[in-house]
Amino acid sequence: MRNVLCLGARASRGQGAVMWTVWRWASSMIVGLAASAIASGSFQSGDDTPLMSSHVDQGQIDTGRLSFDRLFPLGRFIFNARFNKADGQGRPASMGHGAPRTPSQPAFTRMSGPDANSCEGCHFQPRSGGAGDFATNVFVLAQERDPVVTAFDPRDGTERNSLGMNGAGAIELLAREMTRDLIAIREKALSDAKSTGHEVRRPLGSKGVSFGELLALPDGRIDPRGIDGVDWDLVIKPFHQKGAVVSIREFTVTAMNHHHGMQARERFGAGVDADKDGVIDELTEGDVTATTIYQAALNLPGQKLPFESARRAMAEKGEKVFSAVGCGSCHIPELPLDSAVFSEPGPYNPPGNLRSQETKAQFRFDLSKDISSPRLQRSDKRFVVRAFTDLKRHDLNDGTYAHFANERAPQGFLHGVSPTALFTEPTRPRPL
Repeated sequence: MRNVLCLGARASRGQGAVMWTVWRWASSMIVGLAASAIASGSFQSGDDTPLMSSHVDQGQIDTGRLSFDRLFPLGRFIFNARFNKADGQGRPASMGHGAPRTPSQPAFTRMSGPDANSCEGCHFQPRSGGAGDFATNVFVLAQERDPVVTAFDPRDGTERNSLGMNGAGAIELLAREMTRDLIAIREKALSDAKSTGHEVRRPLGSKGVSFGELLALPDGRIDPRGIDGVDWDLVIKPFHQKGAVVSIREFTVTAMNHHHGMQARERFGAGVDADKDGVIDELTEGDVTATTIYQAALNLPGQKLPFESARRAMAEKGEKVFSAVGCGSCHIPELPLDSAVFSEPGPYNPPGNLRSQETKAQFRFDLSKDISSPRLQRSDKRFVVRAFTDLKRHDLNDGTYAHFANERAPQGFLHGVSPTALFTEPTRPRPL
């Protein structure tokens, strides 16, 4: 047993206070924090001493021995931590997307990464977990270049701002429920097609958002050519500007390797030094869970109208014009949510990320009760997520510009694929 000092980043319920909390518990359950950590929350460590002297145990989370009040500050500690070489920072033999390479990757490079030693280094406005300044922009796809690049060619990708994670938990819950609805439509269509012996065409939609239609065949195959705005597996991917990442967890595991060279055991393997930096098991499953919970539990963005009556009137008029000219047809001001309970890990994570079926239990907390305000609010019998989105990919191409961002082909269209190849065996749903 030992004393561990953790920065309590979570405000008490109904309050905005930030507190220092001292906990005593078994070292196998916690992340060690050096006694010299400075009270501002900026943690430093020399290269000869790992900042994370021990790791969060996923088994302790599964058995309920770590509460939300304990996991949230641990997640903030990992999110804010300034990793060093003793922790495993750097990836000399790995590229930003995880592929192996000759062990000559530089310790830091602004374009291809690693480009930071802390998540908070880019996500800091107005506080930890928020957005980043222009100077912290990322260069998408540069991390996949071998050898690394020191100058960025816009033909190879895009420069993007570091977005804030506030409200990300509610966004992921929306995506999960919409995915559940779309998969249920597909499974019912397949069942009806099999029982009737005839093709069954069904519209795809959830929460008032249309995702086209699908055609189910009696032999169990799907014609996906009518699906619009979502991948053919029908899994909504709400993160990254292009809508390519399923969950906060997937985002976290990928970003930890890309930006810091901190490799998660769930993707790179237990006891494996994939990046050849001399450190194994740089992030445990529990570490990633804690960091995910921290981001998911950040308070939601709220609306603050101007105090002056004239400016308030202008804002209210702008809201009406926004809807009148049609912006709200895609940037839907609010979407309904059935449940405010966030569970981790999620059911739709792709391979290389811990999934709900791989754990003994899911960790759960309530976005309408357990987090600082603004929280999710109930409207009638459902909750409301005010995010100005439909979580649908939109084809923004035109005749003169054949691709959007790093997407070389319009969503849902595959060049050079024969019509018969489009009929696919559906991906079976994972239980929600």
